Amino acid sequence: MEKKVYSRTNGLLPGAVSGFCPGCMHGTVHKLIGEAAEELGQLDHLVRVEGVGCCGLGQFYVSHDETIAAHGRACAVATGIKRSSPESLIYTYQGDGDLAAIGLAETMSAANRGENFTVIFVNNGIYGMTGGQMAPTTLLGMKSTTSPGGRVAEEHGYPMHMCEILDTLTAPVYLERTSCDTPQHVIATRNAIKKAFKYQLEGKGFSMVEIVTSCPTNWGMNTLDSLDFLRDKMFAEYPLGLIRDNG
Repeated sequence: MEKKVYSRTNGLLPGAVSGFCPGCMHGTVHKLIGEAAEELGQLDHLVRVEGVGCCGLGQFYVSHDETIAAHGRACAVATGIKRSSPESLIYTYQGDGDLAAIGLAETMSAANRGENFTVIFVNNGIYGMTGGQMAPTTLLGMKSTTSPGGRVAEEHGYPMHMCEILDTLTAPVYLERTSCDTPQHVIATRNAIKKAFKYQLEGKGFSMVEIVTSCPTNWGMNTLDSLDFLRDKMFAEYPLGLIRDNG
């Protein structure tokens, strides 16, 4: 007798085919969000607030309610939606430029207030769709369209570690950094998203899952080389693991 071992999540639109660049992990993260919500029986209550850029492409793939916020304003929009619809399961989906640069004030303020929603933060160390510019999380020495000679601390400052920055605040309940480069890390990411959602359903407050990913296109690498760079360089700067769990 055949046994079903996997079903495509209903969190994605039927027949939707990913348009993300080869080697990009956004598609995997979208799948994991849908799976986590389904496992909690919350897909009908799930609401996504997207940032601008590659994150905004989720509108073509997710089946649940969603809206796009102005660049950097996802946490502010999520605050309003959650306060007006507390029974909804709210998450923002943001990149490093959207969350840590343009939206830094909104991110910090929502976390400091302990707003009861979840942030999914995709950190690939560079602006994606908007032109490959240097982001707050760009590594020292890493080239971008606005730092063609590589990031220099004296001129551009140092990479920002958002989980650790938010860990200095009192209110956040859960902060974890994961990735999707191996099956084990994919499972860990799904578990982290599910835990963050569960804490929100229990009314425990603000949570963020930071997912360190690759961007072969804007890194100027092929898929395999970008994975090597992710593991050798990105993980060294942004080590995976649990930062805080006050649940």
